[in-house]
Amino acid sequence: MSGMCSHFGLAALVLYLLTVDVLANPRSIPVQRTTRLHPNSIRYNVNNNRPIIGILSQEPSKSMASVSPESVSYIAASYVKWLEGQGARVVPIRINQPDSYYKAIFNSINGLLIPGGGASLVTSGYGRAGSILYDLSIEANNNGDFFPVWGTCLGFELLLYLSAAKKNYLTSCESYNRASTLKFLPDASTSHLYQRAPDGVLKTLSKEKSTSNFHHWCMTRENMTMSNLDKFYRPLATSTDDSGLEFVATIEAVNYPIWGVQFHPEKNVYEWGANLTSVPHSPGAVKAGLYFADFFVSQARKSQHRFSSRREEESYLIYNYSPVYTGNVSSSFLQSYFFY
Repeated sequence: MSGMCSHFGLAALVLYLLTVDVLANPRSIPVQRTTRLHPNSIRYNVNNNRPIIGILSQEPSKSMASVSPESVSYIAASYVKWLEGQGARVVPIRINQPDSYYKAIFNSINGLLIPGGGASLVTSGYGRAGSILYDLSIEANNNGDFFPVWGTCLGFELLLYLSAAKKNYLTSCESYNRASTLKFLPDASTSHLYQRAPDGVLKTLSKEKSTSNFHHWCMTRENMTMSNLDKFYRPLATSTDDSGLEFVATIEAVNYPIWGVQFHPEKNVYEWGANLTSVPHSPGAVKAGLYFADFFVSQARKSQHRFSSRREEESYLIYNYSPVYTGNVSSSFLQSYFFY
């Protein structure tokens, strides 16, 4: 008995010393973040180390068309570099194609990036193609086929438009050529996008004007609630425009691997136009911009879509095209790919 008591006494002493140490050094307490999984994500734990992401093209502006008058659509090269820098390859997705083309592309790629730009959400080939691919992604994920989607700026707005049954709840605002901080909302800490982000990235995003904004339309939290879009997406962070209007800057779908940002993370790293006076290029801003690409590519690695053959795959890749210098006509893009 005395031996057992001595063991108990020793255990109590150790517990007491550990308790004193924790109280004296609160940083030694491990911080546990609550993990929140999409319903089907538990099935997708096998990484695809050859991820291919499709980038939706769009109609060129007048200035862009002056570089390539016969082109039907274009993709800014910064989006391509942004994904390639994190280990993905890229397939350009053309506009004004038959539904069968989009179905075939969808079944062959591992994720979809809907980029920013100036195309109409309603009448453009960009909007139509985006709608088809969005519907395919919803159907696939509902059937247990994991497929991630990312929208940047206009792509963010297109996701909101499509998720609201093609009704537009955006509000006019002025956040053009403006660097901003992010104000993280409570759901950010349990989101897929931010819950495992490095502390340095989160600090940069919240303390430094590190997000590059180029938009004239915003989604407010009030409009998200009024439209019931907050049932489909969780707003994770907000920013403010030139007049102090608070707008939603990051969204994550509740039950789907769909994310959108109103800002341009790719510009921090790859765009250096003379008129882009607000684009942040600090070391912290560059790391933050790359974090978003790394996150999305990691999601694309969970998809098992593939082309039917290596030859078919190679025929679709962006390597079949050459980027053109457009910094002399466009204030937004140093290089662009054109498609005919």
